[in-house]
Amino acid sequence: MSLKTVATTPFAGQLPGTSGLRKKVTVFQQPHYLENFVQALFDVLHGDAPAAGQTLVLGGDGRFHNRVAVQTILKMAAARGYGKVLVGQGGILSTPATSAVIRRRGASGGIILSASHNPGGPDGDFGIKYNATNGGPAPEKLTQAIYERTQTLTQYRLSDAPDIPLDTLGTHTMEGMAIEVIDPVSDYAAVQRELFDFGAIRRLFADGFRLRYDAMWAVGGPYAKAIIEGELGAPAGTVVNAEPKEDFGGLHPDPNPAYADDLIAHLMAPDAPDMGAASDGDADRNMILGRGFIVSPSDSLAVLTAHATKVPGYASGLAGVARSMPTSTAADRVAKALGIACYETPTGWKFFGNLLDAGKATLCGEESYGTGSNHVREKDGLWAVLFWLNLVAVTGQSVEQLVRGLWAEHGRCVYSRHDYDGIPTENANALMAELRAQLPALGGQTVEGQHIAWADDFAYTDPVDGSVSQKQGVRVVLEDSSRVVFRLSGTGTEGATLRVYLERHEPDASRHDVPAQDALAPMVTLARTLARIEHHTGMAQPSVMT
Repeated sequence: MSLKTVATTPFAGQLPGTSGLRKKVTVFQQPHYLENFVQALFDVLHGDAPAAGQTLVLGGDGRFHNRVAVQTILKMAAARGYGKVLVGQGGILSTPATSAVIRRRGASGGIILSASHNPGGPDGDFGIKYNATNGGPAPEKLTQAIYERTQTLTQYRLSDAPDIPLDTLGTHTMEGMAIEVIDPVSDYAAVQRELFDFGAIRRLFADGFRLRYDAMWAVGGPYAKAIIEGELGAPAGTVVNAEPKEDFGGLHPDPNPAYADDLIAHLMAPDAPDMGAASDGDADRNMILGRGFIVSPSDSLAVLTAHATKVPGYASGLAGVARSMPTSTAADRVAKALGIACYETPTGWKFFGNLLDAGKATLCGEESYGTGSNHVREKDGLWAVLFWLNLVAVTGQSVEQLVRGLWAEHGRCVYSRHDYDGIPTENANALMAELRAQLPALGGQTVEGQHIAWADDFAYTDPVDGSVSQKQGVRVVLEDSSRVVFRLSGTGTEGATLRVYLERHEPDASRHDVPAQDALAPMVTLARTLARIEHHTGMAQPSVMT
């Protein structure tokens, strides 16, 4: 074995978005593309020095190109002088499990290979991101430095050692670096045991409670099988679509009503199970359903906040709760009643990291089906499912009853997100620029019969380190506190996606069952008029409504 130095030239566009660098698989398959990014990462982390004695965690969601990328990164880590790499068996580690391993094993950081909820397969998407010592996503200053380094790179180094066998647990050596192939579930399961009343959940299943957990042919399957069926005693077959597949079985591994139609059909059937759940490609997102009832992610965060002290890991109470700006204000209302802080951050889980590390927040959530807590520094799909199971077990209430209890006490935050996908980037930028130009004059106007109280371009000052993030989404707030939010997504790989978030608070219990799209229809009209959506996008209707 020996080390090789390979000459290279920069690639344009290797700027990580809200959750790492995501591109089409064919882009990552270009010679030097992955290597350039990894070399830039190592250069930023270590400068001219080797990573001697440091431990790196490595794994991914098992999508197409995962195994090839793992082997490349192992060889580059060996060339960089890492002391040890912990790699998930089969090259697999869910995103929350990677965070758990980093934190439990005292690793210096970890590399996650995933494009999360994006489609997989040879024609699908691929992604890479770095998680820091706290187990959370790299902050913006680090990702910006990585990008800047990719634009000046002239060479990278790697070992010419043979590939490591990834499917068998054990330890190997490469250029003096230890490589330990670890059980991808064990550290993660240990964390969950410390948080939840497994005994109460076992009794729930023993008494006949039925759950359908759709792992969407993604990485959450092995975790859910091991914990829900293995440790908690749910009947075999409770977890479906459980084997991780490189193309996610040809499906879109995004747990929302647009893509989890099979799960929704089961929960709406006459013989529906008591609860349904799904996780996404890398198992950090979740969807929760009751029998004949769909739970919005914003309501899920609010319910967990309201009942957290009923769960062992949170019995002493919450320091605070945090939500992304587009997420509904349901959690704010619960936090106010509990007398705890509620923080509003930009979209992107990395913004929660400082709040969690500083002990300012305990639970966090995003409207995009992500929920988590201070147990790791990522959102955690299976954790959310276990939390709900624990609440059902100890309260004796159904999923629907828990949500309706939230509405009865705090009113319902009727909520929806409309996505316009594949917009030419210049058109999307023009739409946002035009919106921003209107902001100074919007307050006090009446548009499409809606009275606007104020409008702004959301900026965030981190209460821990004082860093400022500008232009995080245009907010238009009506006199009754209803909101329309516009922002461009940073998780796609082609063109731009315009996301329009709509929220209306409904205190009248007699209107809690009005379908969301009907209740929000006047605000949809307002949004289309203000942003001239059809003019800029050519689209009369959104691609997806959730």
